[in-house]
Amino acid sequence: MYTSFDGMKNVSLMMDLISQRQRALGSNVANVDTPGYVRQDIDFGQYLSTMNSPLETKLSSKLGPSAIAVDQSEDPINPANELLQMHENSILYSMATRRMTNIVTEMKTVINVGK
Repeated sequence: MYTSFDGMKNVSLMMDLISQRQRALGSNVANVDTPGYVRQDIDFGQYLSTMNSPLETKLSSKLGPSAIAVDQSEDPINPANELLQMHENSILYSMATRRMTNIVTEMKTVINVGK
């Protein structure tokens, strides 16, 4: 049985992953001219596919399968691409916060109806 607490846990983990990815992408931009710096990213598409929400399932099908890990790449850093990915990441974070707000609203409704 899927509960609101499970939903909160999933969205909270998703928000943590998104925050970690934002830090990695920001580090890439900050180190674009640092010799020997290795590009980092966090890919969490496979993790999203395990969630039960239609929103997260739709996102995972768009992102594709992958593992939760810090991916390191020797490819040169393209600042424009990093900024684009940071923008996409901020949209994901916005969607996650909306989902968390909906879960909290549902819980408040259940509490108020139960009075």
